[in-house]
Amino acid sequence: MTPLVLGPLLRHVDTTSAAVWVETRDAAEVCVVAGDQSAAARTFRVHGHHYALVELTGLRPGTRTPYAVEVDGVRVWPSEDPAFAEFPPSVIATLEPGKPLRMAFGSCRVSRSHDEESTEQFGVDALRAYALFMAGITEGGSEDPGERWPDLVLFLGDQVYADETSPAMRAFIEQRRDPEVAPWYELKDYEEYAHLYDLAWSDPANRWLLSTIPSAMIFDDHDIRDDWNTSWTWRRAMESTDWWHDRVVGGLAAYWVHQHLGNLGPEERAVDELWRTVVAYDGPDELDISDALDALADRADQRPETYRWSYSRDFDTQARLVVVDSRAARVLEPERRSMLDEGELMWLDAQMQGDVDHLLVGTSLPFLLGPGLHHAESFGESIAEGAWGRPGKWLGERFRQGADLEHWAAFERGFRDLAEIVLEVATGQRGRAPRTITFLSGDVHHSYLAEAWPRGGVAASRILQAVCSPIRNPLPRKMRAVVGFAARRASTVVGRLLSLSAGVPLEPLRWSVTHGPWYANNLAVLELDPEGMRMWWVSGVVDDRPELPVLKREATVDPVG
Repeated sequence: MTPLVLGPLLRHVDTTSAAVWVETRDAAEVCVVAGDQSAAARTFRVHGHHYALVELTGLRPGTRTPYAVEVDGVRVWPSEDPAFAEFPPSVIATLEPGKPLRMAFGSCRVSRSHDEESTEQFGVDALRAYALFMAGITEGGSEDPGERWPDLVLFLGDQVYADETSPAMRAFIEQRRDPEVAPWYELKDYEEYAHLYDLAWSDPANRWLLSTIPSAMIFDDHDIRDDWNTSWTWRRAMESTDWWHDRVVGGLAAYWVHQHLGNLGPEERAVDELWRTVVAYDGPDELDISDALDALADRADQRPETYRWSYSRDFDTQARLVVVDSRAARVLEPERRSMLDEGELMWLDAQMQGDVDHLLVGTSLPFLLGPGLHHAESFGESIAEGAWGRPGKWLGERFRQGADLEHWAAFERGFRDLAEIVLEVATGQRGRAPRTITFLSGDVHHSYLAEAWPRGGVAASRILQAVCSPIRNPLPRKMRAVVGFAARRASTVVGRLLSLSAGVPLEPLRWSVTHGPWYANNLAVLELDPEGMRMWWVSGVVDDRPELPVLKREATVDPVG
């Protein structure tokens, strides 16, 4: 039995360093060897699971170096499992200063098998199709795909579904507890989250892809539970149960281990208090951080201002990527309701500066929905907060929760705050205006591109919203007509009249959907070059070999900016 349980995942990579994450079967020392460089780290323990994040330094910029992973001196990666026989060696590709940035992004991927039955229900896994293509295994691949590899893949939420579990996850739950008792077949605690991540990341094709393309991530609601932090009423209902506390603490603790640590660069990790405890430990036994991590997760849930999940990084002066927590940092009290608390908004305000060619803002929830949906959500919030009196509050809350109206538009204060910041950047009030300011989002199970303009003014920057959702979890067909209408210009007039009836003021931006919507399982890619920003969306198509889906381009956007 291999000592490697899960991984390796290649996480934060810059010009000279890389972070590699693994889960091992037992306490161990993990070593990563890449060319003439190597680094090692001891595992730390969380609720009986063993993890390591190895920080490799001294790499050369702009190089592609195959790497290996050793656990207690035994080489465990590249894997000798026949399932990986067709895949090329995993590599660490360091950034090359000045090279145009290429980044893939997407969201919403259920952990289901890839057999005929699951494919019929959930469609082809776009991430897996992309992995097979990048490995040169399926049609369109090449012997040397290096020039086509992204520098980064950004996962914008719902990497795991804690509330809509697969047959494999349900079988695991049945082995542990009675699923007829709350929380039923939803996840209960850290142990179940650990198993869910194993299911999500263990498919050979996806596992290889995650081992060789650096990844960044942020959570969304299904990582914890559908409609997570929709409203004060929703929050109080959850906290009145006897299972919610273990669920949210287990979910945030598992997120810290599996996703958050690798999002951070070396300098950001070095100031994380719990990570500093891990790297400073020099005791004889493996360090167990279970209690400390649970306490961190509990504080982060109850007092979001005590921990920041958002992060930012620069790619020369070519681009800045700002990834925003639009779930845990919400203010839900009716009199102060906002998407971001004061500290989070101040942090975001500091990141939203010019003097870069392209400003990329990753937020799991689209900042700019189809206009019709936006106005419906702002209307729902307004009446839920009392615009139509007591009967309207009850109706608005039912409307808000029943129709999942909890995006930026349903937090009008936060939407307007961010819109004003964007306009200051776009008009050159915060340094040289970028060529583009682009929001990258997921969540809504359809994909599109929208463009915005100042209301009654002009901007030097193109303001865009690019959505890629889902990777694998298609929108029900009955919802597609609603989404399609909400993206049309006619819906803007209808929606605006609706929101005006509830006293919602005019937004500082106006916008329209310029491409889409489309509904395929897909993964998006953007590339920055001297002509501007190119974007395309790709999906997997089953041909004569269902186990080997081929890649198909769903949509292409010519250079903008």
